Amino acid sequence: MSVAILGPTFQDLATNVNRNISSLSLIFVGRAFGYLGGSVIGGVLFDSMNHFLLLGVSMFATTVGLYLVPFCKTAVLLIVMMSTFGVSIGILDTGGNVLILALWGDKGAPHMQALHFSFALGAFLAPLLAKLALGTTVSAENRTEADFNQSAFNQSSEADSESLFGIPDDMNLLWAYAVIGTYIFVVALFFFALFLKKSSKQEKARVSAQRFRRAEYHNALLCLLFLFFFFYVGAEVTYGSYVFSFATTHAGMKEREAAGLNSIFWGTFAACRGMAIFFATCLQPGTMIVLSNIGSLTSSLFLVLFNKSPVCLWIATSVYGASMATTFPSGVSWIEQYTTIHGKAAAFFVVGAALGEMAIPAVIGILQGKYPDLPVVLYTSLGSSIATAILFPVLYKLATLPLDRQRKEHRKSEDQKALLSSSGLNDYEEENEEDDAEKWNEMDFEVIEMNDTMRNSVIETSRNILMEPTAEVPNHSYSNVLMFESSPVNTGNSSVNYLARNQDKRD
Repeated sequence: MSVAILGPTFQDLATNVNRNISSLSLIFVGRAFGYLGGSVIGGVLFDSMNHFLLLGVSMFATTVGLYLVPFCKTAVLLIVMMSTFGVSIGILDTGGNVLILALWGDKGAPHMQALHFSFALGAFLAPLLAKLALGTTVSAENRTEADFNQSAFNQSSEADSESLFGIPDDMNLLWAYAVIGTYIFVVALFFFALFLKKSSKQEKARVSAQRFRRAEYHNALLCLLFLFFFFYVGAEVTYGSYVFSFATTHAGMKEREAAGLNSIFWGTFAACRGMAIFFATCLQPGTMIVLSNIGSLTSSLFLVLFNKSPVCLWIATSVYGASMATTFPSGVSWIEQYTTIHGKAAAFFVVGAALGEMAIPAVIGILQGKYPDLPVVLYTSLGSSIATAILFPVLYKLATLPLDRQRKEHRKSEDQKALLSSSGLNDYEEENEEDDAEKWNEMDFEVIEMNDTMRNSVIETSRNILMEPTAEVPNHSYSNVLMFESSPVNTGNSSVNYLARNQDKRD
């Protein structure tokens, strides 16, 4: 709300400092540079200070800035005030992401979506609040630019003699900023209460107990994420800022229709961020990024191809706004799955988003002025969608490359173990078979040698008996000897035949 209130009250602020809009556009530059500085400062401080205390101080400074802005009577003071205001917003933006990652880690995707949904909701409510508070007293509604420039020129001498601060001529401007400032002050009190409840020692102990992960290509991932958010946020802000002028000048829409086209972009953007809170409970952040890239690439392609068709502009703008909604919070949740994000790392890619928000709309504004007949805004959307669609697969491959290498090494080691175990079993079986064969052969030879010995001894005994006189030997003894002579030989032959048959069976 505090960021979005500047747009609908810009004309009134210019009137309050007696300047025209073109000469006061530096407040956007000052706020942007303050935001960059605040993101860096917040990233450093969040690694060494209590999160709740830093967020409370940041929101309190935002409250003071919102109270003082309507009282600024000089352009320089207003620019300085907006720069200071940007510093506190940068700290708050970085701190919100860091705090959610510190509390829930890679399980905080729904909470991250809820945080960024609050951004869209505040941006939607702030213009409504400003319109209700200001009513129809805004001077820009009844005065042309030439009349305003003449009035500012006539009052320039009076402005030089005025003090730095003063009560604004339009009290509605004061109330618009005071209401938002009071709301932020109440939220700041809750952060201070959390700080008093949880001491700094408990916070440090909890953070140190958290699981720390650092990817092998941590710095490379952060640099690619820097570029990813640079193109994404730049395209988001560019389309939201220039779609009204594009619809009126290039597509031939009436101002009311062009305002509706602008509203449907931010409306679908906010609605999809709200639904993403529930989608994040069942979908992985990487899946949501892929779906967002496909939707933004398809819709921006249709916008370029059918940029003169009002029906296509309405449908494609709705899809484009819905597709752009979940990319930033999903990207923050996705990177936390592979490497731990602390304050400095979060500040780095937040700075990338802020640079994209500054640089791309500025360049497109210059190009649109030089080439008014070309849909430069749509070309920017398509180019940024292509860039993000290419960068995310590279990010995913770089993040999962060490994991794939570990899986391959683990699978290779398992295969080697399986091969070694199978080869060892085969060797064991072959050795057993060889041992069995050797044992059988040794047994065969022993039996054969035993039978030959028995055979020779029996024959020798028979010959000795036959050489003795026959008279001394009775007839029945002789027949018994003959029977004894024949039986061992037959027995030996049968044993040899039995062993031979067994050997043939084994062969």
